[in-house]
Amino acid sequence: MNDLAPVAARLTEPQALTPAGFVNDFYPSFWWIPAGILAAALAIKLPSIIRLWTDPLLRAVGGLLVLALSVFVFVAPSTIRWVNQVTGVPNISGPWVYSLLTAFCGSCLLLIITWRDGLSDRSPRTRAAMRWVLGTYAAVIAALWIMFALAEMPEERLRDLDTHYANTPYAREMIVLYLLAHTVATLITNALIWNWVRTDGLDSLLRWGLKFLGVGYALQLAFDAAKLSAVGGRWAGRDLDWLSTAVAPPLACLSAILIAVGFILPHTGQYLHDRRQVRDAVRELRPLYRLMKAGGGGVPRVLRTPPELRLIRRETFIRDGLLALSRFVDADLRARSYEAALALGHPPDRAKALAAAVTVLDAADARSQGRERDGAGSGEADTTDLLRDIGAVSRALRCPDEVRAVRERAAAAGAATAAAVATAAAATSADGERAGDPVGHGGTER
Repeated sequence: MNDLAPVAARLTEPQALTPAGFVNDFYPSFWWIPAGILAAALAIKLPSIIRLWTDPLLRAVGGLLVLALSVFVFVAPSTIRWVNQVTGVPNISGPWVYSLLTAFCGSCLLLIITWRDGLSDRSPRTRAAMRWVLGTYAAVIAALWIMFALAEMPEERLRDLDTHYANTPYAREMIVLYLLAHTVATLITNALIWNWVRTDGLDSLLRWGLKFLGVGYALQLAFDAAKLSAVGGRWAGRDLDWLSTAVAPPLACLSAILIAVGFILPHTGQYLHDRRQVRDAVRELRPLYRLMKAGGGGVPRVLRTPPELRLIRRETFIRDGLLALSRFVDADLRARSYEAALALGHPPDRAKALAAAVTVLDAADARSQGRERDGAGSGEADTTDLLRDIGAVSRALRCPDEVRAVRERAAAAGAATAAAVATAAAATSADGERAGDPVGHGGTER
């Protein structure tokens, strides 16, 4: 008995969990992880799909996510058992899941063809390729159900239907057909994607989305290899079922996640990029908005206002404020400020913005002091450029030191000009007095 004690102790010790054991233990709930991620991706895309329902590519991406989500929902063992019980047909979940997976593959292929060629490209070659995909995969789905109807599959299998019935007439053909259809679609799609990635001039978000798709479809090929190897092992009399039940499921899950990311990244990334641009534009206009707001009023704050609407309201308020300042704008000051900015070394576009900022500040001061322009200056007040370049003017106001330097230099130039004009006027007046005096010095006539 003492000799058996070490053996019994080893048998009762907890065994190390292998990767295959991990998948086997968590297999019932394993499929809900990618299903949850795909559901989240669909929820992210759903508002855009509803709002832009006329966009066929966006609808196609939504349909693709629905198909991928359906595959993982119906491949879960609990769902397989439920479908079999509801229909009363053992293993009817098999052709149903195979059909969903085949439809998903065909949809991916169609989407890549349409996405790459563009909706406007309806060349005979593109139309023929789309018809081939539709016809072929519709025929494959029909053949799957015909073979299932002819096969004898009485024993319900929740996990290993592929390998358990690998030698059953008609069931064997059904299994091989869906795997071959999946493999062919994956090979073609993968080749199209990587050829597209190498194309010059792609948007960075699109390129990254295609890379995610390429890696995802490469994992799909590994999934097909594992499944086909397990089925081939049954034909050769070897037990390779672990490839189908322990290796293929993680590959399928990771592949689905990468494919979902690849399809939504270009659209979601562009959406986030656009939103960030709008928010940056709102923040950019803040200095000029505050300056206009100092004259009274402002845009009322409304909770949950979309950034686009906030930007439109802010732009409208600023332009209305500039129009109200037009009678206080000094066109001569703007010209002097532009020359001063150039003299300080600023490029023309920056000098123009700084000059406009100086002019707006001066006009705001004039309004607060009631100093309305009398129009006697050499230039007329023109706010066209101010209304058009409010973004550049607001950016210039973010640099008060530069604006102050330009304003001081322009003021000095204005003072020098005024002094020169005064001197010239005095000299002209003196010359006029001498020319009009017919009497010599001391008032005695010569």
